[in-house]
Amino acid sequence: MRNLKNTSDENLALLLREGNKFAFEELYNRYKITLVELAYKKLGNYEEAKEIVQDIFTQLWDRHTETPELKNVSGWLYVLMRNKVLKRIAHQDVIRRYENSFQGYLLHETSMPDLILREKEMKALIDREIENLSPKMKAVLILSRYKNMSNKEIANTLNISENTVKNHLKAAIKALRKKLGSNLILLF
Repeated sequence: MRNLKNTSDENLALLLREGNKFAFEELYNRYKITLVELAYKKLGNYEEAKEIVQDIFTQLWDRHTETPELKNVSGWLYVLMRNKVLKRIAHQDVIRRYENSFQGYLLHETSMPDLILREKEMKALIDREIENLSPKMKAVLILSRYKNMSNKEIANTLNISENTVKNHLKAAIKALRKKLGSNLILLF
């Protein structure tokens, strides 16, 4: 029963309902190229068209026991393909709208007074916590993060060893992380 080339679509659909993988393969071979071409005409993207047709046949096999009794298998497959294409197009439209909306939000949000106020408050909080550090830790942190000096340059400027610079920097960041948590990212 391997060679089903001369079997009608309706009989292939009946065999498919019974779980006949050869009937499935024959339907796939008969319609995959036509369905991909039709999907490509609607989408303009060959890879997406192949993906949609692959999804149709995957679902067809996964739900083969639910396949309805069909008189027009090609029409039924075409409707499945068309519905998937329309869903894909609608989904792409939704993604584009969200992307445009988000880009618009980003462009307008950065100039909003509320955001500026929150940034000022966060900077004040960070500055306040830096002021609470010991003088050496504070000096090392400011030279490292705000003046972009290397550990060697800081060591020469403050007349301390590079190892001491590393220790002060590590201790300062640890103290700030304890106080500020995830807000510490804003510092750097």
